[in-house]
Amino acid sequence: MQPNQYRDVRLEKLEKLKALGLDAWPRKAKRTHGIAQLTAAYADPEGWPNEKLEALGLSVSAMGRVLAIREMGKSVFAHLTENGEKVQAFFRMNDLAEPGWEVLKLLDMGDFISVTGPLMRTKTGELSIRVKEIQFLSKALLPLPEKWHGLQDKEQRYRQRYLDLISNGEVLKTFQSRSRIVSAVRRFMEQQGYLEVETPMMQPIPGGATARPFTTHHNALDLDLYLRIAPELYLKRLIVGGFEKVFEINRNFRNEGLSVRHNPEFTMMEFYAAGQDLRDMMTLTEGLISTVAREVVGDEILPWGGQKISYAAPFRRLTMKDAIAEHGAIDRHQLEDGASVRSLARAIHIEDVDKKTLGILLGDLFEHHVEKQLIQPTFITDYPIELSPLTKTLAGDDRFVDRFELFIGGMEIANAYSELNDPIDQMGRFQAQMDEREAGNDEAMLLDQDFITSLEHGLPPTGGEGIGIDRLVMLLTNSQSIRDVILFPLMRPMKPLESEEKE
Repeated sequence: MQPNQYRDVRLEKLEKLKALGLDAWPRKAKRTHGIAQLTAAYADPEGWPNEKLEALGLSVSAMGRVLAIREMGKSVFAHLTENGEKVQAFFRMNDLAEPGWEVLKLLDMGDFISVTGPLMRTKTGELSIRVKEIQFLSKALLPLPEKWHGLQDKEQRYRQRYLDLISNGEVLKTFQSRSRIVSAVRRFMEQQGYLEVETPMMQPIPGGATARPFTTHHNALDLDLYLRIAPELYLKRLIVGGFEKVFEINRNFRNEGLSVRHNPEFTMMEFYAAGQDLRDMMTLTEGLISTVAREVVGDEILPWGGQKISYAAPFRRLTMKDAIAEHGAIDRHQLEDGASVRSLARAIHIEDVDKKTLGILLGDLFEHHVEKQLIQPTFITDYPIELSPLTKTLAGDDRFVDRFELFIGGMEIANAYSELNDPIDQMGRFQAQMDEREAGNDEAMLLDQDFITSLEHGLPPTGGEGIGIDRLVMLLTNSQSIRDVILFPLMRPMKPLESEEKE
């Protein structure tokens, strides 16, 4: 049967429901308990055998989507699902108030109903509602994906996430976990004395990161604007203004490619604390991630693909040069010599070696030799200044900055700085970025004069950090693609079918 034929059959049933005098889409469901509430309280057959349930005499009303219907003579069994949990509804002709049995004949998988009756347990031990009354709530005019195999095509799963959630219980659990992870992150930050704030998503100057922005236009002001690539410069303005600790769980937009670890629209948390530095950010980050793992998943040792990751603090710390030497099997002394660094870069076919600074080449060597090897949580420190235009330099060596990136599962999870608070130094670095833009680097930062002005009013020593929420959820739910933890990832438009093109 073709999809249109299924729909026609269901439309016929809809008309029959209306002929029974029913409202096919009522305004409110009769509901005293959620299905998850019932299963949590009464699913244990030893604690709640049928005799005890009958003695309890509890009549409930629960609503759910019909996922299965099985007829056995004058009895019908149906599974209803809500919020990822299931309960069985047991129907007998003589039990149902009119027109319940006629309504039952018109049900399809995917329909929503509410059932009312006492709790019972079948001979197989399954918790059930012995239905006395049925309320029709919503007719599904289109069928659900095939019963046994569910929704398998990944493109369709991402485009029609609602079907993915209905068909794949593990997918629903992943997104429920995501919500709990975000709540746990927010709760932890508030317990550390941070205040949640909001900063603009549309900005006249995109700043806080090196990335290509999306552009838009405000008609009334005749003003070109950018979707933010990071909230950093606004959050630091708040520290200038007198806030001690601030955080924002924010949506960022970067006009870049897609991959299993990148989506143009993504969620980060950025936070800043006056009077702190990089070491304070490390301590907080260890506590945050280990606490969220325990609270949401229930353990500090969790699977990642075929491996296990321990989120117990403390995490390992390595300088960038030490990490390159260790994972690239390179003599550490070679990384101190410019000619050796260029030779190492040529050996792995890095492009434009002679045009790049030594700091940029160290970043290339790190990306090639190290990133994917960092499975256990590892802080990488001492970055070349060329890679971090907004960061304080290391004491005694202004070629490197006081920055860390946290890597877990072979990918960057967090990025933190001892923030640059010298407005003269910051202005010089902005100007260097502008020179890069003129040379053709359209990801280099633009000059934000108002931010410089704010620094000239005084920014105290400040620790700042960004944590990728999507990637953190990937790790804690053992999801290998970022699209599996974003409810509605960006997709190319569907190509019309050949028959539609001809029409």
